[in-house]
Amino acid sequence: MLALCLSLPCGVALAQDVTLTIESWRTGDLAIWNEKLIPIFEAENPGIKITFSPIASADYDTSLSSRFAEGTAGDLIACRPFDRSLQLFDAGYLAPLSDLAGMANFSALAQMAWQTDDGKTPFCVPVASVIHGFIYNRDAFDELGLEPPATQADFFSVLDQFKADGSYVPMAMGLHDRWEAATLGYENIGPSFWKGEEGRQALISGKQKLTDPQWVLPLEVLARWKPYLGDGAGEHTHTDSQNVFTLGEAAIYPASSQEIAELEAQVGFQIGAFPPPVAEDGDDCFISDESYIGIGMNAKTPHREAARKFLAWLATPEFANLYANALPGFFPLSKSAVSIDDPLAQEFLSWRSRCASTLPFTSAPLSRGTPSLVQETWAAASDVMNGTETPEKAAERLQAVLTAARLSH
Repeated sequence: MLALCLSLPCGVALAQDVTLTIESWRTGDLAIWNEKLIPIFEAENPGIKITFSPIASADYDTSLSSRFAEGTAGDLIACRPFDRSLQLFDAGYLAPLSDLAGMANFSALAQMAWQTDDGKTPFCVPVASVIHGFIYNRDAFDELGLEPPATQADFFSVLDQFKADGSYVPMAMGLHDRWEAATLGYENIGPSFWKGEEGRQALISGKQKLTDPQWVLPLEVLARWKPYLGDGAGEHTHTDSQNVFTLGEAAIYPASSQEIAELEAQVGFQIGAFPPPVAEDGDDCFISDESYIGIGMNAKTPHREAARKFLAWLATPEFANLYANALPGFFPLSKSAVSIDDPLAQEFLSWRSRCASTLPFTSAPLSRGTPSLVQETWAAASDVMNGTETPEKAAERLQAVLTAARLSH
């Protein structure tokens, strides 16, 4: 030690730098982490280096499980919401984070996707959600002198005016991939009918059924959409409908906020956004604020202290602002107020201040069962929109799936 002090200033830490590896399925975020996020953390935490190591989304779950079993998984783990990450925690692969500094910065709803069913043990820091709503062609609206609709009656009035004018497809939405009808249709507009978390929790507890009026009514609304979707909508993929909108051929586009950057890079006209119209004038506003990504810690990381320091940083207002502006459309879940430079992303985010956030009702635990309620909701919503099943029959089918799942558990 004396010899070392002769060659180094005494008091300087002698330990070597620690390098932490982040596992993720977000391959497109590599440059953002390397250029905008990691350098800030490393500058504030000398001695800790971060390597962002993404894997293609389709391979992520299988690859990660294999490497956990082999003991080769990274120190920090990007967490998908609900059961996929809960299974990793139950297997002992993710560490509990109950005592992590900063977890109090997240609401109970924000933590719900990354905690045990009893709500007592979080295992991933909530990082971001995506919000669903409607993006519209401002230029097209201006041409017809229209304003974004606030109610369902307003919404159909706008669609009717675009249909009568004939210059634009009133709404670009493909039905071929099926998930759009559920995610961008039923679960987008539905919370205004079933009152967001109030309805979702009542469904979980068994106090409500999917055949109750508040769950059937949004399906009846969806059944009215198809005449406004343009020719061939039944065969259009989501990419097809996105192209129709970005080419300026459609007025309205049901969308997730995660599409913001992609859309802005392609359109040659002004775009805006509006939240799901409420059922009737004076009703409270609700938005589908879908938990998307968290980050947890490998329970067997040899760098526990450094990893926890990074996770605590994820809970800070500083990180929330950095992340929100680095990835417009992916919104931090901490209670900290953030301001986003991108106007469209800021518009989506502003809905949180006037609308109540809710999770998709097909999130866990209702998605546990065979067949999956998620997949069945895709099918039911698309069948209703295609006119091959009535809203009432679709609701009965979904309730039967939910009842079977309850019996199996």
